[in-house]
Amino acid sequence: MRAMKVRLLFFAVLRDIAGSDQQELSLSDGVTAGDVWQSLRGTYARLADYTQPPMVAINEEYATPDAVLRDGDELAFIPPVAGG
Repeated sequence: MRAMKVRLLFFAVLRDIAGSDQQELSLSDGVTAGDVWQSLRGTYARLADYTQPPMVAINEEYATPDAVLRDGDELAFIPPVAGG
């Protein structure tokens, strides 16, 4: 399997948890957005209770967690936003 690079973007509370607004990931072919989310849950203890990922966007378009990532993709997890 060859490695690919994906840029991961964090917003709102996810940015606070990760301590950054973005990361570059080296992933194997066939990895899905949901796979990345599960990995994040193992990396950041505050995400452990979130079994389902928040909204997912790949290259600025909404996607499902089972979407397969490709080299050069930009992946964003968008948490729910409350406001008034």
